[in-house]
Amino acid sequence: MKYLLKNQETERVLFRKIKQSDFNDWLEFHKNPITSQHWISELKNPEIECNNWYKKQFHRYQNDLGGMNALIEKETGKLIGHCGLLIQNVDGKPELEIAYSLLPEFWNKGFATESAKKCRDFAFENNFSESLISIISLTNKSSESVAIKNGMKIDKVTEYNKNRVNIFRIYKSEWNKIKLASNNK
Repeated sequence: MKYLLKNQETERVLFRKIKQSDFNDWLEFHKNPITSQHWISELKNPEIECNNWYKKQFHRYQNDLGGMNALIEKETGKLIGHCGLLIQNVDGKPELEIAYSLLPEFWNKGFATESAKKCRDFAFENNFSESLISIISLTNKSSESVAIKNGMKIDKVTEYNKNRVNIFRIYKSEWNKIKLASNNK
């Protein structure tokens, strides 16, 4: 489970493994129609979708395919969402993705950007890959904004899980420039 951000934190967020006891809090994400508007989903039952989502995460943990981390707001101890490094197969090629999903009540507060940057830094500091991607539906402007703030640019448009998506990418060399500029401030 080298891709998990165990014992990591940002200014406002703690990262930890997902637990089955998080299910009821995360179920609210699947109940909200806004959260799935950017993805074609064949299931419409929130409980089944949430259960499948958890099965997928635990499968990732068990098979060293990365996985989402539960994001816990330090101030309240509440689950605010998930963010992590995932091994994905995009156009027949394995890629390391920074993925993020937040409960709607925590949108537009900088949590996704803060968490995604931590994943980016963790991946490059540990030499997991020479580049990182984020897979974002063409209609998801909020997630695009997070990717851009994370130093990513659109690399290509493709189909992923029956959806047209932008593949945002950042190379380690670009990250090094961002880090150097940040240190010189």
